[in-house]
Amino acid sequence: MLLVVCFSAWLAERFHFLPARRRTAVQRAKAFDDQQAALPAHQRVSDSGAAREAVVRDALRQPLWLEYTAGLFPVIAVVFFLRSFLVEPFKIPSGSMIPTLLIGDLILVNKFSYGVRLPVVHTKIIDVGSPMRGDVMVFRYPQNPSQDYIKRVVGLPGDKISYENKKLRINDADVALAPAGEFYDSDRLSYSRQYSEKLGEIDHKILTELDKPSFISAVNAFPFRDQCNYTGGGVSCTVPPGHYFVMGDNRENSLDSRFWGFVPEANLVGRAFFIWMNFGDFKRIGRFH
Repeated sequence: MLLVVCFSAWLAERFHFLPARRRTAVQRAKAFDDQQAALPAHQRVSDSGAAREAVVRDALRQPLWLEYTAGLFPVIAVVFFLRSFLVEPFKIPSGSMIPTLLIGDLILVNKFSYGVRLPVVHTKIIDVGSPMRGDVMVFRYPQNPSQDYIKRVVGLPGDKISYENKKLRINDADVALAPAGEFYDSDRLSYSRQYSEKLGEIDHKILTELDKPSFISAVNAFPFRDQCNYTGGGVSCTVPPGHYFVMGDNRENSLDSRFWGFVPEANLVGRAFFIWMNFGDFKRIGRFH
């Protein structure tokens, strides 16, 4: 809306208001010259050139409302282009991606990675690439597309995904976990067991409690629900074409595909890749996987 308002003001300035002010400036300059010519020499302005320039400058002065609309249009247009097609900033609001991303991390998302999409309608116009297993992906929440979610891509279209008894299997192959020390949560002032996991080519760390039950409760109804089988030990699914199965790195504290289903390709926003600021810990600035 801001872009539309500023663009409309810019068009009005370019083709109506500016030409009108130029005509006024010419008229006032001529009136000044005529006035000076009609006066006796001793009554004329001593520096007529500067005075004439001031009259023209005053006539050409842009009104304040145009300065803050038409004048800002180039800046707004550049920002709109960058946010819509290249890179968009987001703030992490929850702990579902701990230890990879912490609450308060300000991240950048590459919107070009998964194809160029029209803003607002989200229609893909250029097919550039697709999510890879292990990507940290931002997407529009399938059950409320006005909300943006961030999770890690676990299952690609056609994959068989099983998460039972805290063990992740992809296409009948176990995804191994290796102990990776402890993670200190400064908000909760507590330590959690941390493990290293590899999805595709991405090595990353997760939090999980292997000794706790893995029963999944409060499962929502979702499209292709028949592709999933829920048991007392967890869930197994076959990912439908054009959809993705995602999970948070904080496995016991993440509402993800285990609970609300698959992410449609049409809901993709982009790949998260960089922490550009965390006001509580500047050391967090940098790339992540």
